[in-house]
Amino acid sequence: MNVKVSEIQIVLVKPNKGLVAFCSFVLNDVLHCSSIAIFTKIDGGYRLVYPTKKLGNTNINIFYPIKNEFGKTVEEKVIEKYEEVMKQSDRYNCTDTR
Repeated sequence: MNVKVSEIQIVLVKPNKGLVAFCSFVLNDVLHCSSIAIFTKIDGGYRLVYPTKKLGNTNINIFYPIKNEFGKTVEEKVIEKYEEVMKQSDRYNCTDTR
């Protein structure tokens, strides 16, 4: 499957219950996707959580990949960008010796 993920933007947040950032990106130069959360996995690594809307007691998916191969490709590209941002972030490379 040919997937082009571009214009990946990462917004770091104060870590909370596994949430570490939000991201947005453009798919195949035709669709902008945003408000996707990046969470840490218990066994290491990261996972993407796509946005939902709560209607009563039900969560409705706004959008999400329906093919595993497509979802994995998007996840790999986003996590690669997230790790690049983390390496450049002073907040996470701090050597405070207080």
